[in-house]
Amino acid sequence: MDWPLFFTFLVTCFAAGSTGALFSPGDWYLSLRKPVWTPPAFVFPLTWTTLYFLMAWSASRVANLPDSGQAMAFWGLQIALNTLWTPVFFGLHKLGGGMIVIILLWLAVAATMLAFLTLDFWSGMMLAPYLLWVTIASMLNLRVWQMNPGQRPVDTSRAAT
Repeated sequence: MDWPLFFTFLVTCFAAGSTGALFSPGDWYLSLRKPVWTPPAFVFPLTWTTLYFLMAWSASRVANLPDSGQAMAFWGLQIALNTLWTPVFFGLHKLGGGMIVIILLWLAVAATMLAFLTLDFWSGMMLAPYLLWVTIASMLNLRVWQMNPGQRPVDTSRAAT
């Protein structure tokens, strides 16, 4: 394993995940109606830590392979969308905007997984739990949006310039 490359991807993943600390769910999220199948809070950091290690490991296996440019571009797209979802959903309280971002994220993760599978089977398979988790998160985002139709986004019109 190329350890410097792995740790670079791992730091990238945890940088994306740091938006969870900057835009924590907080009281706003706790006040929303949620489906009964919503995972308990402790599941999220455990799951994301595992997924970030798998994402970094798979990317480090693929990055130096011949013809991996498109696959790595998809990886970059999915990590950018991963980073974006938390500020949109938890920061701005835009449930519909979060839905748009998470659909794009699901598509990017699926494209990354398929591209990785063509280059290195195990690297592609390492992304299967991530795609499953984003599928669950998408359904949760959708149900929370449906169950909270009057929820207003954060008013950013008065933001300091």
